[in-house]
Amino acid sequence: MLGRVTAVLASTPPALPPAAPRPRTAAEWLRSLGDVPPHRILVDPPPGTATVADVVRLSHHENRGVELIDGTLVEKTVGLRESIIAARIIRRLSNVVEPADLGFVAGEQGMIRMLMGNVRMPDVAFFRRADLPGGRIPADDPAPRLAPALAVEVLSPSNTAEEMRLKLREYFDNGVRLAWLADPPTRTVRVYDGPDAFRSLGPDDTLDGGNVLPGFSVRVGDLFDV
Repeated sequence: MLGRVTAVLASTPPALPPAAPRPRTAAEWLRSLGDVPPHRILVDPPPGTATVADVVRLSHHENRGVELIDGTLVEKTVGLRESIIAARIIRRLSNVVEPADLGFVAGEQGMIRMLMGNVRMPDVAFFRRADLPGGRIPADDPAPRLAPALAVEVLSPSNTAEEMRLKLREYFDNGVRLAWLADPPTRTVRVYDGPDAFRSLGPDDTLDGGNVLPGFSVRVGDLFDV
């Protein structure tokens, strides 16, 4: 796995992970996208030809959240309940981040470009000021190549286990230090310090920021009372 990086504007960019082999069948292609339901895959522009500009256009002009995966646009589906939970996480993170000027907290439309060119949109992301070039988010790039210290996904019914596995792998390959997967039906949060190992917290457990955001803590169940 790649060493953890903070911002891609460092003087020596990290080596790229090996490219995945091109799918030979439709089944392999769907698998490479995380086995997402076909209704979430956009066919305009044709799969394999989409670019970062298409992601930006759909976000800015049609208010549609899509991720770019190997040249294919995959729509993010966030229901009202999931959006409220994400907003609660944002508010509670911001209550710790902003008073101490630790960085920035982004929501579900925040576009982040990955090392291999994909664009991901975590439901919540915390960027440490110390990790950013000049301590700021680049103003001239709507999808900057940056790694948040924390990435949060609030699971929706159409998310698949393979989709989340691939996304977590990509997050940590790109320098994310901590990831949370919040699951509304079970009212649990999985805490990942790497892509392959996690600990699961129940409603009465306390979720904290660890070494990434000292001082943050919340009762897990309080995030899901919707």
